[in-house]
Amino acid sequence: MNDLTVSDNRFSYSLNTLEQIARDILTEAKQGGATACETNVTDGFGQTVTIRQNAVETIEYNRDKGLSVTVYIGQKRGNASTSDFSPKAIRDTVAAALSIARYTAEDDCAGLAEKAQLAHHYPQLDLYFPWQLSVEQAIELAKDCEQAGFAADARITNSEGATVSTSQSQFIYANSLGFMGGYPVSQHSVSCALIAEQNDSKQRDYWYSVARDAADLESAKEIGRKTGMRSAARLGARKIATCEVPVLFEAPIASSLIGHFAAAISGGSLYRKSSFLLNSIGQQVFAPHVQILESPHLHKGLGSSAFDEDGVATVERKIVENGIVQGYFLSSYSARKLKMTTTGNAGGTHNLMIQSTNTLDIAGLLEKMQTGLLVTELLGHGVNGVTGDYSRGASGFWVEKGRIAYPVEEITIAGNLKDIYRGIVAIGNDVVVRGSKQSGSILIDRMTIAGN
Repeated sequence: MNDLTVSDNRFSYSLNTLEQIARDILTEAKQGGATACETNVTDGFGQTVTIRQNAVETIEYNRDKGLSVTVYIGQKRGNASTSDFSPKAIRDTVAAALSIARYTAEDDCAGLAEKAQLAHHYPQLDLYFPWQLSVEQAIELAKDCEQAGFAADARITNSEGATVSTSQSQFIYANSLGFMGGYPVSQHSVSCALIAEQNDSKQRDYWYSVARDAADLESAKEIGRKTGMRSAARLGARKIATCEVPVLFEAPIASSLIGHFAAAISGGSLYRKSSFLLNSIGQQVFAPHVQILESPHLHKGLGSSAFDEDGVATVERKIVENGIVQGYFLSSYSARKLKMTTTGNAGGTHNLMIQSTNTLDIAGLLEKMQTGLLVTELLGHGVNGVTGDYSRGASGFWVEKGRIAYPVEEITIAGNLKDIYRGIVAIGNDVVVRGSKQSGSILIDRMTIAGN
């Protein structure tokens, strides 16, 4: 069901007004000689409050709006944008896009999505939950969070702050094929970072929660408590000798492994031939017990969307089944480059979820690993998307006989993503949802640890 009437009185414009602006842009582009046009019009606001050492450090309030115009003259493309919604600014922006298109080389893959693929009817996804949070209330929540962190362990001596943030926005996407759609969305978060100290050792850790609906956030006190306990647990960290052992990626960072996979099978990487997973459809990339689903219509999902940035309808798909790749992530443009069909992924992925028949809780994963490394933090960006080579700084905990023995730091974990994916032994049921990629902790059979 299309809903273009929902609005919040704190928005600068109603959705109906954004819809009219989009119509004006399409009309202006056609009159200017465009053979096709698409536009995205947005309006939003947000509030962020940060407390440090029980005192207000920052209060930020933002209000944003903008529109982008893409025009086509045949297969020549031009794009321009502005934050000014006045009639003159709209005319000038369309004129600028048209001027760019006239001087741009033809691209035989340029153009709007196919009309039959557009989302003319789509479900209500429950993505908008206004949080009527005053600055005073946000300050108290942040203070509660930080204080709970200090109370969690006597060795917590300092704070990098506790932050409470809320943002709400709405958009309209429209094109000259007759598509017009949009809706409001919200995203709220609470985060904390604390420093623990013992003797001459200092350690820092953090925790945060993100949700569409503030009612789904972890409590501020629980976030603070977890931050305090995690920071204190890292005290006394040591290096370990270079070795090759099983590695367990904790849930909050395990999703990054799925992110590298998604990037490798996305259209841009594939048609540029800059991916280690070229021609991977039908290939065994993961261990046979691994499944990856894309669920764009998940209610309240942080990655949910009724249609992609081309206006193409999103659909639930099996991306990986029994370890075998079933499909790519393609926009209309990248699909044409690859002589394939769009998958409704212009702008990115929508709620990727990795699952396994080998599912355990965190204690079960540690028991299965017996001896190895539990990684709780990754550092740096040592991932080669062309070869799949993986090398990143890390810290976490050494595990012996299925139990955490002591914290470790200043190490590097290395391998190749193809081996890492095939070497997934089990996946945890401890899923932490913080974005469009969701995973429990992931146990890998073997990686190289570079230490002393």
